[in-house]
Amino acid sequence: MKATRDSFGEELAALGERDPSIVVLDADLSKSTKTDKFAKKFPERFFEMGIAEANMIGTAAGLALSGKIPFAASFGAFITGRYDQIRMSVSYNRANVKLVGTHSGVAIGEDGHSQMGLEDVALLRSLPNFSIYQPADDVETRAVIQYAAAEFGPCYIRLTRQKLPDLFNAATYKFVPGKWATLHEGSDIALIGTGALTSSLMEANKKMGNKFTVINACSLKPVDEKLILHLAENYDLIVTAEDHYSIGGLGSAVAEVMSLAPGKASLHRIGLETFGESGGPEEVFAHFKLDAAGIVERLERLQDGI
Repeated sequence: MKATRDSFGEELAALGERDPSIVVLDADLSKSTKTDKFAKKFPERFFEMGIAEANMIGTAAGLALSGKIPFAASFGAFITGRYDQIRMSVSYNRANVKLVGTHSGVAIGEDGHSQMGLEDVALLRSLPNFSIYQPADDVETRAVIQYAAAEFGPCYIRLTRQKLPDLFNAATYKFVPGKWATLHEGSDIALIGTGALTSSLMEANKKMGNKFTVINACSLKPVDEKLILHLAENYDLIVTAEDHYSIGGLGSAVAEVMSLAPGKASLHRIGLETFGESGGPEEVFAHFKLDAAGIVERLERLQDGI
């Protein structure tokens, strides 16, 4: 098990050895975002911007337009809170900036709502030119970071503070934007998770006899439209689950695609409906019924209505 922010820090430092055009910017949180690993190895390519995220984003855009590959990191709540700079300096200019938001969702725990990125995906999904990725484990995070560094274009990568179970095999996993991985084949209900919620869905499905299909949605923009339409045609119910507000994130993206063509499936979205609360990570997940036990409870209620 490993937090995806740790995987990011390690992989970024490794990529820095192979590509001297990679630069990193941070906003006084390098120990938390794990960019300190890159800073120690390549201090001349690391820029500590202080508590000035807007300035960091503008500087990252300038570096990108000068031919560098900048990774700009902060907590998801703080970096996407500078929406205006992202909108104009990065998205409008198609600047090759890689925005990294760590500490996403309520599972950051004790830090409380002010630190929780819960609307970050909704904000950046609205922008043209942006790709959004939320890996579910160590292997997937490393693959996403490698892809982002190699592929031109702005993107947002959403990472966790908490450790996540291993889901993928490094020898066989390949990240493809716009393609989702089916982790288990079942019937009647298709469960689509992203980030930490993929593991919750896997555990909940196991508790219920491994009878449902479970899918990991790492690529939140673009989404896997072909798979969504297939699920809508062949399943009774699609359930999305995310550590994000239920509006504007994964559930909304799936709903948008389902509206394009008729299908028999109905959609239920699991996400936050209120502001986050402070507590231990497991405690907060349980409170909002985002852990396996809470999802089992939700699914049992939904089954009664099918």
